[in-house]
Amino acid sequence: MGTIVEEIFSKKLGRQVRAGELVIAPVDYVMSHDTTTPLAINAWKKIGKPLFDKNRIVVMFDHYYPAPNIEGANMHKKIRDFVKENDLPNFFFEGVCHQVMIEKGFTLPGNIVVGGDSHTCTYGALGCFSTGMGSTDIGVVWATGRNWFRIPETININVTGKLQKGVYAKDLILYIIGQISADGATYKSLEFSGETIEKMEINERLTLSNMAIEAGAKCGLIMTDDKTKEYFRSIGIEDIENIRPVEPQYEKTIKIDASLLSPQIAYPHRVDNVKDINEFIGLELDQVFIGTCTNGRYEDLKIAAGILKGKKVSDRCRTIVIPASQAIYERALKQGLIDIFIKSGCTVGAPGCGSCVGRHQGVLGDGERALTTMNRNFQGRIGSPKSEIYLASPATCAASAITGKITDPRKKE
Repeated sequence: MGTIVEEIFSKKLGRQVRAGELVIAPVDYVMSHDTTTPLAINAWKKIGKPLFDKNRIVVMFDHYYPAPNIEGANMHKKIRDFVKENDLPNFFFEGVCHQVMIEKGFTLPGNIVVGGDSHTCTYGALGCFSTGMGSTDIGVVWATGRNWFRIPETININVTGKLQKGVYAKDLILYIIGQISADGATYKSLEFSGETIEKMEINERLTLSNMAIEAGAKCGLIMTDDKTKEYFRSIGIEDIENIRPVEPQYEKTIKIDASLLSPQIAYPHRVDNVKDINEFIGLELDQVFIGTCTNGRYEDLKIAAGILKGKKVSDRCRTIVIPASQAIYERALKQGLIDIFIKSGCTVGAPGCGSCVGRHQGVLGDGERALTTMNRNFQGRIGSPKSEIYLASPATCAASAITGKITDPRKKE
């Protein structure tokens, strides 16, 4: 009996565990992508043991796919050779690793999933304990199927009230991070609850859990409910665990009235530099980027397309749209969203991380300023360290793309 994270580990280990305990637990799936897999290969080879279960190892290409340069192509070849030599069945290059992990059904409630990427915490929205690890730890899991964990204390984020029109889950999580700071939940579990969270659709919940790491959290969890079950039924999975807190003992509870929120902006160079959009209205932009594991899902693209339909983006501001996965791209294509983006003057890129990691598909030059749906605005993340990155919702980004300056999506120009 305990918080969601305590419940998951208790069921997995067959005994009651409490926050603060150090445990060694089995891992259901281990994921790495094109940046972290080469280092994991090196670590695994040094251990000298066979892979614990090739069916539970997932390898993705997304951070620089298709390869933007020779170095990237060589790294991809090294990974492809590894996959082929070990006959790994779960090898994908269909978009952002986190979105693909969810679409393929690897992130079931009650599962323990680790990944060679900090935003592995995204899957917590589905009641799955998921966290990022370094490549050496990934290599250890490849060899043993297990890893050590310190069960984190839990901070409950209890959200009530209805979000205003033009205000979204991205605004809510930016506000939360601004309130508790970038290290306010270091090695904690953030547990999102309350009537606002219960009414959110899965895509919105994923945005919240995705950015838990930006407050330093180990994971960001939401209890399973009918919407969770409905999502898994939609991808052909009927039987899932019911993961929810039972008489939890929280380290603290933070209450938020979502009805009071306006669109939020995180300004350079920290994610917790968050202010109301009114502080930045009219700030000129060189680039708008809509996509990533935070806000590249179909529903995010639909919000942006609804604002851009019948309009043109500013010729002073290049606008890049990148669906988070091939499945999302295909759906957006069938529903006419891609056509809207193209006719409005956007550049639509191949599914993946895109410019979020600063390797290709829209890097920034000296003195340039971007408004993006990304989860990080660290100095130099999208190219030049002399550029500026601002974070916002898909709605704010779309409205701002039209004017070429930061614009409140609630107001018609």
